[in-house]
Formats: sequence, C-alpha cells, structure tokens
Amino acid sequence: MPQAAPAPLHTPTPTSTGAAARAVGLSKVYGQGETRVVALDSVSVDFARGSFTAIMGPSGSGKSTLMHCMAGLDSVSSGSTRIGDTELTGLNDRQMTRLRRDKVGFVFQAFNLLPTLTAYENITLPMAIAGRVPDRQWLDTVVNTVGLSGRLAHRPSQLSGGQQQRVAVARALASRPEIIFADEPTGNLDSRSGAEILGFLRGSVRELGQTVVMVTHDPVAAAHADRVVFLADGRLTDELTEPTAEGVLDRMRLFEAKGRTS
Repeated sequence: MPQAAPAPLHTPTPTSTGAAARAVGLSKVYGQGETRVVALDSVSVDFARGSFTAIMGPSGSGKSTLMHCMAGLDSVSSGSTRIGDTELTGLNDRQMTRLRRDKVGFVFQAFNLLPTLTAYENITLPMAIAGRVPDRQWLDTVVNTVGLSGRLAHRPSQLSGGQQQRVAVARALASRPEIIFADEPTGNLDSRSGAEILGFLRGSVRELGQTVVMVTHDPVAAAHADRVVFLADGRLTDELTEPTAEGVLDRMRLFEAKGRTS
C-alpha cells in the first residue's frame, strides 16, 4: 500500500493574516507520460511579512520552481498562490505583469543590469518603465542602506561584482514591493561580497520592514535568515527557526544520507 504523503508544515487558511505570500496545495508538473516530472507536490507554505526566509534542498528538490511559481514567473499545475491578498491563479498576462511590477522585487545572481545606464538609472528603471516617480525619501533610505550613495553615477562596468549586486538589491527595494524573491543572490560573488549582500538583505528586513524569500544552497547564507524551509522531491519536509550554519548543514547531510539509502 502506498505510504501517505506527510502533512504540509504550514496550511494557510483564507482568514490567516500577516502573510506577504502563500501557497496552498501547490503542484507543478512538467511533461506527460514517461517524461512526466513532478517538480512540486502539493506544497503549502506561507511567508510572513517582515521576515527573511531561506529555501533549501538537494539539487532537483523544487526550490527554484517553488520560488518561480510563487513569484508569478511560472504557471502552476494545481493549487493556488497569493501575493498579499491577490490570487495569482487566473490572472491574465497583463495583470500578472502589473502584479510583478508593483508588488514583487527580484534579485538574481546574474545581476541583470543594463550596461549603458548608471547605478541610479538601473535602480529606478522599473519605475520609469511604469511611469512612476520614485519616492525620493524612500529611495535615499534604500541607497543608504545598501551603501551606494557615492556610486550612483557609475555604470556597471565601473562597479565591482558586490557593488553591482547592491544595485540589484536596491532596484528590488526601490518600488517598495510586498515581497522580494532572491534566487542564489550570492552565487556569483566572492565570500566577502556575498556576506555584504546577505547583510543588506538582512538589514532590509530589520530596518525597512521588507519581506525576503531566498533560494540558496549555502548553509552560511541560510543562517542569515529568520527561518529555513527544506524541500526534497518536491515536498516541504522540515524547517528551522533562528538557524545556524552548522544546524543547516547537519539537516542537509541528513537529507543526503536519506537519498543514498532510498
């Protein structure tokens, strides 16, 4: 007899409060027949406002797929996802574009800066495209938080990798989104620059009240978060609050050991 799937760690209800994003019964399936792959298997999770959450798991566990589905970058096969009070399922392309522009910030390890624009122009580009005037006071706060006040006139080629990633972080923060999704934001950086970026993300939560969800494979990076959720085979399997690098590494080793014996 097949073993029953474990109950989800978090099952948000329509009356729950304080969530910047949530998924309920979220599944994502690629392909059909012999090529069918279940990337996410009935995942239910919520991310509280003003919190920093890391998503971890072995390669192929579904962690990036979860982030992409919750950010509206990928469609879902079943279940539902919300950003704040907005249900993503059923939004058309125009509505989804507007939601991502207005409510979601992205930080990717490739930086995605335009080389012909200054740091300031890259930071404010999404708002310029949307025809919105930046809130100068908020923008100054963001720039100071990420330590870019003296580099705004520089183009990406004149900035170090760590400084370019600071620009990417500032761009994500500048529009005051409800949530920031960061996909391996330190993957292309040296340890010092990576630590700086993690400190800036941590500071944006503590000092600016931002919500951050970060996919990472690095236990040291995950230790900057308030909470770590673990995926394996497309399912949420565990979580840690107030994580340490050692605690995260121990948990990952346990997953690896289970994978070798399964």
